[in-house]
Amino acid sequence: METMAPSDLAPDFDERTVVEQAKSGDHEALSTLYTFYFPRVYRYVAGRVRSTQDAEDVTEEVFLRMVANLKRYEWRGLPFGAWLFRIARNEVISHARRQRRRGVPVQLPETMPDERQDHVAAYELQATIQVVREATAKLPPAQRDVISLRFGAGLTVAETAFALGKTENNVKVLQHKAIARLQGMVAEE
Repeated sequence: METMAPSDLAPDFDERTVVEQAKSGDHEALSTLYTFYFPRVYRYVAGRVRSTQDAEDVTEEVFLRMVANLKRYEWRGLPFGAWLFRIARNEVISHARRQRRRGVPVQLPETMPDERQDHVAAYELQATIQVVREATAKLPPAQRDVISLRFGAGLTVAETAFALGKTENNVKVLQHKAIARLQGMVAEE
C-alpha cells in the first residue's frame, strides 16, 4: 500500500486504528502518521525558531520523540495530533533554552520569496509578515502560543487546549485577546 495522508484515505479513515497499528510496529501506519503531520508540525516549529536548519532539526526531534513514546500514548478523547503538538511545543521550548545558553538570539526565520510572484507583491508580503511577526513577538507567551498553534499549525481549539494544558474556554479567551491586540498593533504600523 502506498503511504497516504489520512485525508487522502477513504472517508471512513480511522486515525485511532492507524495509531494503534503504528503502536504495534506497523511501519506503513507510522509512515501515514508522519506524512500527515509533518507539514503541520514543521510549519508550527518554523514559526517559532530562528532558522530553517533549526526548524528541520527540531521537527526531526519531535518525530523521534513521537516514535520513542508512541507505545505509551493513550487515547483521552482528543485527536492524536494534540498529543503530538504538545511534544512539538516542548521541543521548541527546549530548543529556545539551549539557544539562550549558547547566547544565540532566538529569532523567527525570514520568509522565502516565491519566484512566481512579482517583486513588489513579494516585498509587500514579506513586509506584512514581518510586521505581524514583530507584533506577535510582543504578545504575552500564552497568547503567542495559542496564535502559533491555532493559525500556524492549524489546530482546533480542543487540540490547542490539550497541547497547552488549558481549558477550551481559556484558549478561546486567549485567542480573542491576542487577535484584538494584534489588530491594534498592526493598525499602528
